[in-house]
Amino acid sequence: MSEVLSVSGVSAGYGSLRVLHDISLSINRGERVGLVGLNGHGKSTLFRTITGLVDWQNGSITLNGVQIGGKRTHGPGLKTHWIARQGVALMPQGDAMFIGLTVRQHLDAGAFTRLAWSERHDRREKILEIFPPLRKLLNQPVGKLSGGERRMVTLGRGLMGDVKLYLVDEPSLGLAPKISRAVIDALMKVELTEGAMVIAEQNLQLLEGCVDRLIGIHGGEIKGAADSLSLQSGMI
Repeated sequence: MSEVLSVSGVSAGYGSLRVLHDISLSINRGERVGLVGLNGHGKSTLFRTITGLVDWQNGSITLNGVQIGGKRTHGPGLKTHWIARQGVALMPQGDAMFIGLTVRQHLDAGAFTRLAWSERHDRREKILEIFPPLRKLLNQPVGKLSGGERRMVTLGRGLMGDVKLYLVDEPSLGLAPKISRAVIDALMKVELTEGAMVIAEQNLQLLEGCVDRLIGIHGGEIKGAADSLSLQSGMI
């Protein structure tokens, strides 16, 4: 398998705070990988580093062999639009949306490249196959939706682009167990023929048996393969 993402010797943080410490990992084409760790141990910061949103970083990050993140000491967000156009979709934890816009408008906002916009109708239909409850809600303002429905909209918007790497941050956050399971099951339906997906979660049990492999992160360092015993003991 060929690498979609390669992270080598990456440290990163905010101001004087170092959050990530010399992280190295690779994600292969077609893989779904779970990034598992407790809150505050670097999952979101790793995603923000890949997308150029931290204050500073060292090391190397490549997407399909193209350098998208090297040494940087300032300018968070300056290259994020370019990184997104290279094929990285960050689906942040929580629900980042405009409550007055409809479900349809939010989904279409994810089709921000020329090709994606021209294919937005077909792409939206695929999203509705993955998240069937949204079909009857297309014309509803998202402010009137339940928490689970809003999460589906957030994820669906991220799936509308020309994506090579999906970074899904805490998709179960704040959701009831039954809804969390439905969201994870839906993510397993996303086609990854030329791409890959990394799902950050502190609920390891949600990902066990679903993803291709699990990686632990603790204290801003990669701790290798994750399992239930290591999570319970606080190793990740």
